[in-house]
Amino acid sequence: MEKSFKTQVKIEDFETLRLIGKGEYGKVLLVRKLSSGELLAMKIIKKKLIEAKNQVEHTKAERSILEKATHPYIVRLRYAFHTNLKLYMAMEYCPGGELYFHLSKYKRFPDDRAKFYAACIVLALNYLHENNIIYRDLKPENIVLDSEGYPKITDFGLAKENISIRDLTKTVCGTPEYIAPEIILRQGYGHAVDWWSLGCIIYEMLVGIPPFYMEERQEIYKNIVQKPVKFLMPMNPLVVDLITKLLHKDPGQRLGSRGGQEVMNHRWFQNIDWGALYRKELKPVFVPSIKNPLDTRYFSEDFTQSSIAESPNYDETFASSPTFGGFSFTADRNSCTIELDQEIVNY
Repeated sequence: MEKSFKTQVKIEDFETLRLIGKGEYGKVLLVRKLSSGELLAMKIIKKKLIEAKNQVEHTKAERSILEKATHPYIVRLRYAFHTNLKLYMAMEYCPGGELYFHLSKYKRFPDDRAKFYAACIVLALNYLHENNIIYRDLKPENIVLDSEGYPKITDFGLAKENISIRDLTKTVCGTPEYIAPEIILRQGYGHAVDWWSLGCIIYEMLVGIPPFYMEERQEIYKNIVQKPVKFLMPMNPLVVDLITKLLHKDPGQRLGSRGGQEVMNHRWFQNIDWGALYRKELKPVFVPSIKNPLDTRYFSEDFTQSSIAESPNYDETFASSPTFGGFSFTADRNSCTIELDQEIVNY
């Protein structure tokens, strides 16, 4: 049942500051909660678009996961509400921008910086998998840096709940450069697809391009399914071993297929104190240089320089439909948490 209008937040409760992202189904705005001054990233999705593309269940799953997930390396949902036209999800704002932005700027990272980001993501993926959630869209665009430089997974639009380590699902989804071969081959797949994507990201952080990248999408798929990973430059032998094991074509033999602990135990991570990392006692190699709360230097100027505002639309009304029932959420009131321990593609 929806919360009463007396307590439910609405778009008028936020000041729109800047556009910081845009996607197929909507946009992301930097907003300020008027009552508290808190800066948030507001994801706004047009209902008609996700209904037309059969993405309603994916969007509802994203909302459900973000409400329950509590982890230092996963963004937190603060508010959710909807009108007759749009869905709104206000999440914690990470001013360091996307990992993709930093890779585009620096081309590749030194070993210690790549290892720090990878270790944080390992903890996040292990947490999701232990709670029967498969992420399915791990890529640099979906990893953001907070003000201290810690990475967090965001955008759970393709995540799926209720998938244990023994379960398989079959939906063909993901982003071409990062999807596992078993997805392309339309085989049943499970948690191991996320470890494949992690291998792709570690490779990209160290080399500068995804491991199977080609200009044509079909060539990417062919490489993923048929070709071994090639290392284009000298690299730490330990990380070469890790990437090779994460990019094993057989998901049953892939590192991580028996749980995230075997990834954590790999020798490339031997100097990582996992408990200290979870508690954020290990300091990031890179700390964003944020001059003021509205400093958006780590977001593309294609977005931040756009003159855009999400003004109240009086044609919109709060909606209570069966399709989106229970969507509204306020973190201050709800306390349900998970216990601690976009592309559609065809081949």
